[in-house]
Amino acid sequence: MRTSRLQLLAAAGVAVASLALTACQDGTGTRDEGGASASQPVASAPSDTSSQAPKESASGSGGNDSTANGSTGNGSTGNGSGGDAAGSGESGGGKGSSAGKGSASGGSDDAPARFNPCNGTNTSVTAQPVSRPVNHMLITVKNTGSKYCDLTYYPVLRFDEMQWVPQPVEDSQPQAVVTLAPGESGYAGVMLSAADGSGAGGTTGKKLAVGFQNRTPNSDGGPAAIPSLPAAGVYYDSSLTVTYWQYSKDDALAY
Repeated sequence: MRTSRLQLLAAAGVAVASLALTACQDGTGTRDEGGASASQPVASAPSDTSSQAPKESASGSGGNDSTANGSTGNGSTGNGSGGDAAGSGESGGGKGSSAGKGSASGGSDDAPARFNPCNGTNTSVTAQPVSRPVNHMLITVKNTGSKYCDLTYYPVLRFDEMQWVPQPVEDSQPQAVVTLAPGESGYAGVMLSAADGSGAGGTTGKKLAVGFQNRTPNSDGGPAAIPSLPAAGVYYDSSLTVTYWQYSKDDALAY
């Protein structure tokens, strides 16, 4: 009896195993499907994550690209401001180039722009005998114009109808042309006669014309001036000489 039961149990186990094997081969086993379905969420999570990653990457990269390309890398603001800076620098240089050209020409806004001779039209001239040195006269030329004027070489003197020109004292020649600003004065000294009486042909002049020279010696610098002389006139002889134009009275009367 015991042997028969064991045999029946063994046969039943074989039958159950056979049925289970048959179900697995058919692919309809509920337990197998359940096991597979239980693992589905685990398998689907990577799929969902991978499907979102490109969106995040696309939106992220798209935002970063627009920001980087739009404002930082190729943005018009960056390049535009750089261009404006360069442009303003050039204009500054132009303006600055404008400021270099002025200082180079004169060093001052009041400096003379070009040669302008002093003459009877833009000056007032006086001729006054002095007590010392003896037999001397001082010629003063004041710039009455609105521009600088230049006193070149020496005054060309002519008393009355004199037919000769008094010569200059060469030692009195200055190193540069005497240039007068508006309101300034220049000077020349005149030795009228020899103190020892060695001069010849002494006479008294009643009228004096003071001529001016231009850039070159003995050239016409413009209208002459006719300063007033003392009522008694001025005595002169063949010793009559004149200095070059000077900036000071003392220099003019030093010869």
